[in-house]
Amino acid sequence: MLAMRDSKPENLLSLLLPLHYFYAQQEKDLPSVNFLDESKVPDPQNSLLVHDSDMTSTLTRFHETELGLKVICSEHSDEYLIRMVVLERVDNGKPVEFGAIGIHLDKLDEAMREAVITEKGPFGGLLESYGVDFLSQPKGFFRISADELISDQLQEALHAGLYGRCNELTDNEGFVIADIVEVLPSCE
Repeated sequence: MLAMRDSKPENLLSLLLPLHYFYAQQEKDLPSVNFLDESKVPDPQNSLLVHDSDMTSTLTRFHETELGLKVICSEHSDEYLIRMVVLERVDNGKPVEFGAIGIHLDKLDEAMREAVITEKGPFGGLLESYGVDFLSQPKGFFRISADELISDQLQEALHAGLYGRCNELTDNEGFVIADIVEVLPSCE
């Protein structure tokens, strides 16, 4: 599990790069983020964030429904795709996660690469569907103050204190498949 060995602010903020990319594109500052030790993430967010699994399968089990993908914005080259997304319950459309992900397309086979580019579903679900072996390695946990973008996408109050994580998915040889920033709505 995570050991926040390198807690220098500039190193922790580098974990937010997929999200920072889209804020920089819009010439906006990231909302206020405070990195936390995993023990400081309250329940039920702790059980949803502090684990070595992908979020798609974790949130699917928690909400007892399949999840759909809403892409807010996306860019890609032949080797890399970055997108800002919301995962939503398919039964009622309620958002269950806001995030940003950078995916190394060159690490995926052609069929899965095409499924990712054409937005066939959440990345974690595609990994499972295509039988991709991977390791999930959370790199940091945080509390973020919801700005207009996050509050709109997660249907939360402006400045709500929400919890999230920075995660890295690697293949069995340690090569990075994806870097992910994941923010959960408040749990009722």
